[in-house]
Amino acid sequence: MLKLIKSAIAMVHHYILNLLVIGILLLTVTLGSGWISRLPVSYALIYLVVGIGLGPYGVKLIELRPEAQFLERLTEFVVIVSLFSCGLKMNRPLQLWAWNSTARLIGFLMPISIFAVAAIAHWFVKLDWGPAILLGAILAPTDPVLASEVQIADIEDRDELRFGLTSEGGLNDALAFPFVYFGIYAIKDNNWPNWFSQWAAIDLLWAIAAGIVMGILVAKAVTWIDLRLQRYRPADELMEDFIALSTILLTYSLTEVVNGYGFLAVFVAGIVVQGSYRDPEKPLSQLHFTERIEKLMEVGTILILGSMLRLEALVAHGSYALLIAGLLIFFIRPVGAWISTIGSRLHPASRLLCGWFGIRGVGSIYYLTYAFGHGLKGETAEKIAWITFTTIVISVIVHGISATPLMNWYERRIKPKVPDLI
Repeated sequence: MLKLIKSAIAMVHHYILNLLVIGILLLTVTLGSGWISRLPVSYALIYLVVGIGLGPYGVKLIELRPEAQFLERLTEFVVIVSLFSCGLKMNRPLQLWAWNSTARLIGFLMPISIFAVAAIAHWFVKLDWGPAILLGAILAPTDPVLASEVQIADIEDRDELRFGLTSEGGLNDALAFPFVYFGIYAIKDNNWPNWFSQWAAIDLLWAIAAGIVMGILVAKAVTWIDLRLQRYRPADELMEDFIALSTILLTYSLTEVVNGYGFLAVFVAGIVVQGSYRDPEKPLSQLHFTERIEKLMEVGTILILGSMLRLEALVAHGSYALLIAGLLIFFIRPVGAWISTIGSRLHPASRLLCGWFGIRGVGSIYYLTYAFGHGLKGETAEKIAWITFTTIVISVIVHGISATPLMNWYERRIKPKVPDLI
């Protein structure tokens, strides 16, 4: 009987079995979401464990090499949808005083994280400065996909901690790109003066400016067309939310055409769309639509990450991977966040939580696979890849376990004592 069962399973294509497993997983997490939300377990942690079970140490249904271009494109799409969603959540005027926490986390904490990781990688892992800076940039983004538990819950949420973490996740996924390019250039040519001026002019100044301008222009154009045409004949209610997806794709692609940062553009586009409709239900509906896409794509991405993990590689690179991951999560991020928020109006507990919730995830996978396609190879690539995977896995575990109890404690004990800053 057992042989017949095994024979029947062997005749079924892996693709069908993958669909079966994903269907069971989605049904389980959906119907069990009421219980899961109360447990110190994140959905990402569940997907990671299932992904490991689908990989070579389990039933061997998913086998994918980390440098696969498919993974780069998948994570790219997940990130741009998530960044647009972050932009839609931004509920403050575009004035510096309202974005003080964001400016501190991007202007101070992100460079501190990049160069601290680069220094450790150079001195202890013996990477050249180019690959070391590239590693710092890959690990710099805090993840807007996996951090839903600590982000703004709705457009009316004025909490400073959640706003800071949400806006940071939206911006540092885009603004890590200049440092990724810097590392890639340095790998190809160790003589920095040969390319530094070009990097500063094009990859730093032009690409950021183009990202901001294109995010504004494309989003304004789409919303203007939407509002004008719907006066004459409203769009089909079932199709209307696809305007959000079209805005994301148009903004990202057109910005990339002019060599701007598409990640930055879609985040800016989300902010513009949020403030362009008089009816608040329109951007709210788009937010719900994009969040559903984001959640669905998160399942596939984390399943693949779990299936890619290899015990031999983790052991071979484990010493310096654990060193960098441990220092980044438990020391560099917390200390850097505390330094960056000195003099701010954040409650001391909020400053500590801000330092703890530097969740790493899909953005780092994208930058890693992007670097694979632009010159990162050999033993250096192996080291950087497994340091990145180790950091993400540790982050998914420790942040996934701690997010629910810590944020519940914050909502009960700290948030009621802290007045809204706007």
